[in-house]
Order: sequence, then C-alpha cells, then structure tokens
Amino acid sequence: MLHYQPQLDLYTKNIIGMEALIRWRHPDMGMVSPAKFIPLAERTGLILPIGAWVLWQACQQNKIWRDAGLPWVRMAINLSARQFRRSDLVQQVAKALQDVDLEPDALEIELTESMLVDDVQVAIDTMRHLKSMGVSLSLDDFGTGYSSLSYLKRFPIDRLKIDQSFVRELPADADNAAIVDAVISMAHSMKLRVLAEGVETIEQLDYLSARLCDEAQGYHFARPLPAEEAAGLLQKQSDRLTGAAQGAGLV
Repeated sequence: MLHYQPQLDLYTKNIIGMEALIRWRHPDMGMVSPAKFIPLAERTGLILPIGAWVLWQACQQNKIWRDAGLPWVRMAINLSARQFRRSDLVQQVAKALQDVDLEPDALEIELTESMLVDDVQVAIDTMRHLKSMGVSLSLDDFGTGYSSLSYLKRFPIDRLKIDQSFVRELPADADNAAIVDAVISMAHSMKLRVLAEGVETIEQLDYLSARLCDEAQGYHFARPLPAEEAAGLLQKQSDRLTGAAQGAGLV
C-alpha cells in the first residue's frame, strides 16, 4: 500500500506536495518496514513490477484528489536504480500519466545521487526526456552520496532535498548548520528550490525558515498517512483558504 507524507511551502505554510511511500501489510507479520522488503525486492527483481505499481497508484491517487476538488499537489515518487535504468522508463511514465489523465507537472520523480553516477550521460538523457514531458525532478538525500558539483550543474533537476541526517541536530550542531546553509545558498544560486526532510521540531523549522529554505516535510507537520487521512489534511487546507478568501471579501 502507499502512504503519503505532506510537503509544505515554508512561505505560505500550504501543502504543495505529497511524497508517496510504500508500505507492506503482511497477513501474519503485520506492517513490514520498507527497509526489510525493498532490498529483497531489489535482489529478486520484484522491484520492477512494484515500482511500476507505485508509479500508477500514486498518479491515480493524485487524480482522485484532483477530481474531488482538493487543492493541487505535486505527487513525488521514488524510483529504484533498476527502474531508472530501464530503457522504457520514459514510456512507462508517459503511459501512467495518460492512463489516469494526470497532468505531467503534477508528478515529481525523486532520484538519488548514487543511481545517476554509473553512466552520467545516459542518466542526463533520461532526465531530459522526463523534463521535456513536463515532469519535475528532485535529487533526494543530497549530501550523503557523491555530491559532485560537476555532476550537479549538469543534472536538469528542479529541487534539492536536504537529507534528514543534516536536519536532525539543527540548530545546535554547527557543522550540520553550516552544511544546510551552504546547500540552500548554492541551490538558490542555481535557481533550484530546496526541501528539507525530517523536520520534527519548531526549532528546526524556525532555523530553516530563517535561512529561506523553500519547503519541508517531516513529523512536525505529519507522518506518512493513508490516502483518506492525507485527503483530510488537503480538505482542511481548502476550507481554511476558502474561509480566508471569504473573510477578505475575495469570494
């Protein structure tokens, strides 16, 4: 099954995205952590049909929310390295969007540094094809892998995600604070948006907001939620914005 974690714009405080996160409810073992079953799926090749299902299901869920009149959100999905390297990935993404009638800009694909460096030019070509469709791209867990700036300037991405390991000790840890400050500054100079993962406290949020980080997700806002509960958050936001507009005489 998929759960969805909200991603918030730190300026407007509105939910602008949802990250789709896979879960497995086993009939005997209950909820099984992705950390346990994803490596097994990678080794057996099952990650490919699982990845295709996640892509379709996430797009379908976003379309359901759109048709229900809920606020627009960008749906972010994670690709495995094997899925990203498939020669038919672009066609697979295009078909999923077409099947559910979802606009390409309502989908974001999250990539990690490690899956891009084996064959950089092929990776860049794939990314450019996805971008030409209108799909957004983000670089996940930035700073934990190769972090080559010579690669970064060539990747046609829209967003950098600061790994939660750098956010966790903010603002007390001076080294992590320096890394976060540098990533935000560098990304903005490259016209990229920045999303901080793992935001759990108001102190972390205040620090990131003061440094003009664009977006954030984490337990401070919401844990990954079933689709119905995520929809409830979007409905509350819609009601709040409608009420604000009415109070201002705009509706």
